Amino acid sequence: MTGSTILRGMQHYVGKIRTMRNDIRTQRFINSLPADIRKDIGWPDMYAERRLRDN
Repeated sequence: MTGSTILRGMQHYVGKIRTMRNDIRTQRFINSLPADIRKDIGWPDMYAERRLRDN
């Protein structure tokens, strides 16, 4: 393995961790909104559909 391959692998890993943390932060923020606002934006129904498509 070359140094650039290892670096690319680490960058990919760090990117995945960053994405997971941002998703969790977003979920916490949206869950803190009042129920009527969450319903208006379709939370969590739209999120669940998106997660199914992404996997």
